[in-house]
Amino acid sequence: MTAVRRTLLLPPLSAAVGGALYRQIIDGLKREISEGRLVPGTPLPSFRGLAEELLVSVITVKRAYEELEREGIIYRRQGLGTFVSDLARDRSREAKVERARGLIQEAVREATEAGLTTKDVVQMLHDELPKQGASRHAKRT
Repeated sequence: MTAVRRTLLLPPLSAAVGGALYRQIIDGLKREISEGRLVPGTPLPSFRGLAEELLVSVITVKRAYEELEREGIIYRRQGLGTFVSDLARDRSREAKVERARGLIQEAVREATEAGLTTKDVVQMLHDELPKQGASRHAKRT
């Protein structure tokens, strides 16, 4: 039986970006899941395989995988590997929504400190959304 090489399309990790390397792995995997590039049941690379691919330590990957497993986004099966869970997309989306909420709160705080009105902030948001392609990805819940 030959080993299957599983590669992920995660952006390069950087200590200069801010945030721990394991957190960058978590964020990258959540993004891949929430955008549908990693679907439930997809096998993930081994700790060692991903560490070699990303040029980080095995401990860094292990820590990221353990946190994702605690969140229910991935699961491990002894002797089989690590896989994307059936609940991953919903859980990943929930995390992204919470992060977006925090960023919006921070933006509103900055705007208020800059003396912008509610109308100014709403207009800025209205102007920015089409630039990010938000209207085509919008999903009403």
